[in-house]
Amino acid sequence: NGHRYDSIPFANGMIGAGMSCQLIHYCHEEHDKFFELCKNFNFIIVRCNPGQIKADGGDQQKFDDGMRAMRKAGIQVWPSPDVMEKMGAKDALCKVANMNIGLPDTLAYYTEEEFGAGFKKTMAFQPRVIKQNRGSSGEGIWIIKLKEGNYCATFGERCCEDGEKLSLMEANDNHEEEHTVGEFIEFCVNGRNDKSGEWTSKGVGKYLEGGKDAGGQLVDQRFCPRIVEGELRYNCVGDALVGIIHKKPKEGGISAVGGTGSIYTYYGPDEAKFKNLTDGFLTKDLPLVMPALGLPDEPIPLWWTTDFILSSPEGTPAEEEKWIVGEFNCSCVGISRCLAAYCKDDTPNACYDDITAEDK
Repeated sequence: NGHRYDSIPFANGMIGAGMSCQLIHYCHEEHDKFFELCKNFNFIIVRCNPGQIKADGGDQQKFDDGMRAMRKAGIQVWPSPDVMEKMGAKDALCKVANMNIGLPDTLAYYTEEEFGAGFKKTMAFQPRVIKQNRGSSGEGIWIIKLKEGNYCATFGERCCEDGEKLSLMEANDNHEEEHTVGEFIEFCVNGRNDKSGEWTSKGVGKYLEGGKDAGGQLVDQRFCPRIVEGELRYNCVGDALVGIIHKKPKEGGISAVGGTGSIYTYYGPDEAKFKNLTDGFLTKDLPLVMPALGLPDEPIPLWWTTDFILSSPEGTPAEEEKWIVGEFNCSCVGISRCLAAYCKDDTPNACYDDITAEDK
């Protein structure tokens, strides 16, 4: 019916709490009619990922401006376009780089020149993760290693040459490719062409297209090898932690994105084994996050997540382990216990009835 697989529990949760809740589609051909209808509600929860409206032939900016007008009229919007843009952008990782949950060697690139120079220097030093800004479900997030493993001992000691071979794995499906440094840069900037070579990725590259104002950016972050042990997803409602999910990649994989065979283990918000991370994040870093992102006057999103990756070396005592942010997600966060209802290529007829009674 066109609704997301987890829209039903969203609506039922609010109805069960005594509220009226309707699911309405945004059709760009009926833009004015849609926003006239929105005026009748007290608040709006947006469940459209960035890029979906444009892909359907609509105008994302026009939609965002409509939501901003709702906010000015006193109708709360979660998440607001500005929160979605700045919190969901991959360069948010640079803005929290010096917090306890950040990595100081996190870089952002907005132009071909910045990317070419910066990536050749960081790649020569250690394995990296390059993240595009616009994708979802791991598309355009690349885990990259030098095929020869000839890393320099100190940062800046050398830069990669265009012809050096890279081993790449994309996080959306854990598929692997091999390309030269030059081919990878060309794909990221200009997409598929003779210069970038043959790619098996489902994506099209062109990650810097449109420039910074249009969301064109790449983030370059140190690869944390212990990601194979899994990542932690902190599910939050406002400033309250409501659950923790440990997402372990399928054997041989690196990404734990849903649909890749990863194993999910669910914990309550008071899980003792993650107490240090939980206490530090909620009490020390969380109050600083919105101001750091340039959103000091915006409320924390209604339903959002933070994904954490273990960055400390093996053997680090549990009380000293450092977890860093891999990404914030507030644009269209899924409910993991509803994944059985998620239609994919191998489950085209999945529906709400496929969710277990316990998870419902």
